[in-house]
Amino acid sequence: MDNKLLYGGKTKNVYELDQDHVILEFKDDVTGEDGRIDPGANSVMGKLEGKGQASLRMSHHFFELLQQKGVASHYVSADLEQNTMVAKKARPFGNGLEVVCRFKAYGSFLRRYAQYAEEFQPLDALVEITLKDDQRGDPLINDEALVQLGLTTADDLEVIKALARQVSGIIRDDLASRSLELIDIKFEFGKVGSQIVVIDDISGDNMRVFKDGTQVPPRELAEMVAG
Repeated sequence: MDNKLLYGGKTKNVYELDQDHVILEFKDDVTGEDGRIDPGANSVMGKLEGKGQASLRMSHHFFELLQQKGVASHYVSADLEQNTMVAKKARPFGNGLEVVCRFKAYGSFLRRYAQYAEEFQPLDALVEITLKDDQRGDPLINDEALVQLGLTTADDLEVIKALARQVSGIIRDDLASRSLELIDIKFEFGKVGSQIVVIDDISGDNMRVFKDGTQVPPRELAEMVAG
């Protein structure tokens, strides 16, 4: 691609398109730990052919669904043949916040709170926020620290958390219609002008989904959701 590379991430590259838009290029890299694919992991463990397009198909599906529901995002269009998505430029909060909405106790939540929680214990759309900081393991940060460090305002934080729950509910219901169970999902938010919107992607790279008690790999999930 001839466009200027702005950012190279674990699963996507971001290129300049024009003053107001960027191009997201979806890669075949997968994250994981101990030889297992894990969307919540911070390390790339290898490549899986077709995985980038699968992630884009899911993102296209869910961003189009959010548009139908009147939820604002940075999404503009997708080119499935080129594995790219055009998006509005958005300003992140700080260097990026990862907002996790949890419906069941699993993964890092269970590891932290195993003294009090059981695996797959129901959670009522519990929202956690972590700093986007691979070097420090994406540490959790609480509401007061977010505000006092100037990463967001108290008002914007309430909007972010409400949006995370709203979007998670839309995605959970869509998956449930396919006999799939959403365990947890991770979002990023930013501002386009003064409006807080969903940014990045919405794919198997940032959600855990189970079917009949077994976690569905991202590529297989894309086939179930977006064909």
